[in-house]
Amino acid sequence: MTDILCGEDPEPSDRSPAGPLFVPVRPGPSGCAVRLFRTPLGDRTAVGFTSVRRLTATLGPGQPWIRLAEPALRTLAAPLGATTVTVDPPLSAPAPAPVEPTAPTLAPQFG
Repeated sequence: MTDILCGEDPEPSDRSPAGPLFVPVRPGPSGCAVRLFRTPLGDRTAVGFTSVRRLTATLGPGQPWIRLAEPALRTLAAPLGATTVTVDPPLSAPAPAPVEPTAPTLAPQFG
């Protein structure tokens, strides 16, 4: 079998740890829990950012976070069904727009 050279492969064959990541968490009664997200195809994924600036640009300044090494993040997320780690994901949803309350409208009555 021929080894694939990483220079020719669009995705290298060997995964290398991403290093310490800034991982979004949510506080709970027993401490912090890692937040899981969904990929565009609907699969669960753990998310880590390479800087606080990237985390806050994507999730906002109020998002709590902890520092975790990539292997530790994988270990925490695997029992929850997240087998991938996404590093520095872009925001993929449009920003929510404020909704102004409107007066209720009545459906036309036929009969």
